[in-house]
Amino acid sequence: MMLRLLASAVAAALLGQAGAAQAAKAPPKGVELYALDCGRLTMENADGYADDGAYKGRSATMVVPCYLVRHPKGDLLWDTGVPQTIADLPNRTAPGGIVVERKLTDQLAELGLAPADIEFLSISHSHFDHIGNAGLFAASTWIVDADERAHAFRPAARSNAQGFAAYSALETAKTVLIEGDGDHDVFGDGSVRIVQTPGHTPGHAVLLVKLKSAGPVLLTGDMWHIAESRPQRRVPRFNTDRAQTLKSMDKVEALARETGARVVLQHVPADFDALPKFPKPLR
Repeated sequence: MMLRLLASAVAAALLGQAGAAQAAKAPPKGVELYALDCGRLTMENADGYADDGAYKGRSATMVVPCYLVRHPKGDLLWDTGVPQTIADLPNRTAPGGIVVERKLTDQLAELGLAPADIEFLSISHSHFDHIGNAGLFAASTWIVDADERAHAFRPAARSNAQGFAAYSALETAKTVLIEGDGDHDVFGDGSVRIVQTPGHTPGHAVLLVKLKSAGPVLLTGDMWHIAESRPQRRVPRFNTDRAQTLKSMDKVEALARETGARVVLQHVPADFDALPKFPKPLR
């Protein structure tokens, strides 16, 4: 009798989990934003993140997030983090102080989703910590700035065999190219807009998500890596165009004022931690 009751309880629990996964997988009634932890970076010298020498000799810790936007018309994954295979290494750590505690695919599975379920993929830009798992989503429609796509597939990028392998499958993926300087309205209703902000890379972009209760949220990619870089308008040494970067900073600040958006500096742990803890969404 006890074994029968235990079996019934286990079966009920499994059915409950399956039901929860199915409910998560079903399209939401409104727009939802999920913050996924896709890695952490720790460095002893953050000098490269300001060309005025402000961070020389200073250590820094950065979060590497991925964001899932769920919309009644489909799901959009914004940025894909560092390669999730780092989680399989000893101590879940790769050289250079890169740590991955949980795989991106495991977090999606908690919502009842697999990479094949994600309709749209977009990235703020093609640096390794934003495109590191993009190849897993080659079945999605890739929305990308035309200049950024060219940058990602330039000879210098291809020559880094390990890094290029992480996203090379996107070369033949269904692709929507964003031409010119205009925004791209992902779902056609103004709720999710990709905004062009070049300078960090040739086709860097930010994402504006309008939520019913929480209001507008601006996910700013690598516009600013460190919190104080924003008020001080600091430009990383490795940006492709300093003048473009400053112009894009002005554009983002103007957009934030115009919309009243919450500005999320993607690499700043405090900004990430202030969002609902996964798997809870911001609505």
